[in-house]
Amino acid sequence: MMTVMQIPKRTPRGRKEVTHERIVEVAARAIRRSGYGGTGVADIMKEAGLTHGGFYAHFASREALLAEAADRAGAEAVAAAAHIAAAAPPAQALSALVRSYLSKAHLEGVEMGCPIAALGSEMPRQAPEVRRVATCRIKEMIDVVARQLPDWGQPGAHEHALVTVATMVGTLLLARAVDDPKLSDALLEATLKHLAPGAD
Repeated sequence: MMTVMQIPKRTPRGRKEVTHERIVEVAARAIRRSGYGGTGVADIMKEAGLTHGGFYAHFASREALLAEAADRAGAEAVAAAAHIAAAAPPAQALSALVRSYLSKAHLEGVEMGCPIAALGSEMPRQAPEVRRVATCRIKEMIDVVARQLPDWGQPGAHEHALVTVATMVGTLLLARAVDDPKLSDALLEATLKHLAPGAD
C-alpha cells in the first residue's frame, strides 16, 4: 500500500493551532474521500468535533481550507513515496514505489492515499490557490520518482519521470473508476508488468 506517513508537524503553540491542525487533517482526508465538490465546511467542522461558526476563526474562506487540505494530502503522499523508496535497496527503489502505489491496499485506501489520483480530474475547476499547492506537490512527486530512475541526472530522465508518474496516476484512477474488479486488477497488473518488471 502507498502507506501515508504522519508528516512531522511543528508543535502547535496553543489551542487555536491545535484546532487548526485538526481541521486541516480532517479536510485532507475528506477531500480524498468525497472530492472537492463533496467536501463541505459544515461536515468538516462536525467531523473535527467543532461548530460551523468557528470556521472563520481559522480560515478566510472555504478555498483557503481546501488549499491547506490539498497541501497536507500532497505532502503526506510525497513523504510516503520518499520513505518507500528510501527503505528499498537503491536498485529496487523505483519498483518498490510503483508496487506500493499500484497495490490493492492503495486502490482501496482512497481517504489516506494519493490525492493526485483521487482529485486530479477536479483540479481544473478549483481556485488558483488550490491548484497552486497541488501543482507544487505534483512536481515534488515527479522529483521523488525521477531520483529513483537509473538515468537520473541524464538528459531525458525528467521526461521518463513524467511518463512514469502519469502512468501510475492514470492507472490508479482507471482502476478505481471501473465497476469490474477483474478489469481493475488487470489495469494494475499490466502497469506493474511494464513499470516494475518482476513484481509479484
